[in-house]
Amino acid sequence: MDLRLDNISHYYSDVEVLRAIDLDIPAGKIVCIIGPSGCGKSTLLRLIGGLERPGSGSVLQIGEPPAESINPLTYVFQDFALLPWRTVEGNISLVLEDHNIRGGRAEAIISDVLARTKLTDFRKALPKQLSGGMKQRVAISRALAVKPAVMLMDEPLSALDSQTRELLMDDLIDLWTREPFTSVYVTHNLSEAVRLGHSIVVLSRRPGCIREIVDIPIPLAEREMGNIELERKQKYLWDLMRDEAIAADQELLRV
Repeated sequence: MDLRLDNISHYYSDVEVLRAIDLDIPAGKIVCIIGPSGCGKSTLLRLIGGLERPGSGSVLQIGEPPAESINPLTYVFQDFALLPWRTVEGNISLVLEDHNIRGGRAEAIISDVLARTKLTDFRKALPKQLSGGMKQRVAISRALAVKPAVMLMDEPLSALDSQTRELLMDDLIDLWTREPFTSVYVTHNLSEAVRLGHSIVVLSRRPGCIREIVDIPIPLAEREMGNIELERKQKYLWDLMRDEAIAADQELLRV
């Protein structure tokens, strides 16, 4: 299933947040969205996920989600959103219970996603017993459990330290390499964008509109730290948005 954003614009009261967004999100690709603070990145993700309706324009699903998809559009947030009184497997089970999936079928799904995210040995642990990186793996496992057509990821690594963030990026690349998934990935971190994105959508400062879409043809599995081409792409992205990022920060200070 592909997604198409057709002339999306959005307002909060009299503040124009997004303007005339046209974007195709192809199946099996990770599309990263970057831009200055306050440019509407997370708002755009909420519109894609149906949490809000756009002021104008439409979000179109092109084709059918995979037959095994339980929840076509699924979120992964930066704050993990785990229930502290439930174990790892209990937190994953929660999304299956919502679809009345229990017993042997639920057990098979949970075991599969725990194996894919390297959490099998921690299925009985409570969130308080886990590191930040492991908590985010649980959140990713929970999203994978409903076999989404598109994963909507809102700054999923921003609450983690730099070492853990690198390890989680490796995990996401490994997951995608073994079984490609579709994702719209919002981040303020340019290093994350060039490591994970097949294409990177650069938004202008508010009202956010698409300045440029930068494709990165390097296979995900070959995007190691220190890759000179990735460093060039990262510099290009920063040069593209630097002045607007400064202006956006100054504008936020005046509010």
